[in-house]
Amino acid sequence: MADELSRRGVLKFVAAAAAAAGCKTTSSGTTAGAGETSATPPASAALPAPGASAPSATRTLGRTGAPVEPVSLGGEGILRTWNREREAVPMILEALRLGVRYCDTAPAYAGSLDYYGEAFRQAPPGARDQVFLASKTHERGRDASLRLLDESLKRLGTSRLDLWQLHDLRTREDLDEIFSKGGAIQAVEAARKDGRIRFVGITGHHDPAILVEAMQRYDFDTVLCAVNPADPARLPFLTTVVPEARRRGMGVIGMKVMAAGRILADGAATPEELIGYGAHFADTVIVGMKSPAEVRQNLGIGRALTPQTKETLASLERRLAPRADEYSYFKA
Repeated sequence: MADELSRRGVLKFVAAAAAAAGCKTTSSGTTAGAGETSATPPASAALPAPGASAPSATRTLGRTGAPVEPVSLGGEGILRTWNREREAVPMILEALRLGVRYCDTAPAYAGSLDYYGEAFRQAPPGARDQVFLASKTHERGRDASLRLLDESLKRLGTSRLDLWQLHDLRTREDLDEIFSKGGAIQAVEAARKDGRIRFVGITGHHDPAILVEAMQRYDFDTVLCAVNPADPARLPFLTTVVPEARRRGMGVIGMKVMAAGRILADGAATPEELIGYGAHFADTVIVGMKSPAEVRQNLGIGRALTPQTKETLASLERRLAPRADEYSYFKA
């Protein structure tokens, strides 16, 4: 009975979302835009029914055991703004409707937490429990981190995070503070013990050596690091952080896959190439998105991926090498 009620809620959600978007709902539960004129099928045409996943595209996020898809919803894009609920919330709702598995956010991302909280309130009952919800703390001390965690949970409208990450680790001073008496690692231990968080991870895109050292200091569950074809040229994460994480059984999440859109703007590579590259090395890549259409496109790309060959990967790296510094602007 509970499953049937949940299914009814999802179907009502789909119908409402379709009506709001000026779309019609097909017998399969997918939506078709009114006045569609594109000569090519929309990316959503290849997607499964709302709330379903694509089994062939599902991976496991390391030792967490969580099922994820190649593409996940990043916490930036339209979400790293203030007072844009009318654009941000429908984008999240579309991702939930299409069965996104992993959702990323952070207190440092402006109103991202609030947008997610509102989306979970508008979505069918149980929508929050259908995703692996990840957030972060940029604080380095125990008490400040716990305050930030409680504030984050309130804004999200949930009692727990599936993953809490130590955000944007850059220096050894960061690590020393985190692991000192009264440091953020004590917040991790306390929150894990009382159930406010399930798993713990680290994030960084500045210096791969710092992430490797953090792994050596503590048994983290996941790492979120930069992954794009410009990476091998300087301070690479792919040959340092990723293999160390794999050796430890950690989940690997990729970010900066499109270098904040710079690679696309230059016409140096396509979304399909960049997502394919990132998803070859990571369990999932988070992509900041701006609209429901981008959600449909990017999830569709992830679900249609084919295995990448060594030559395909190397060719893409060679193509981006002349402007690698520009596409790795976030590194030290």
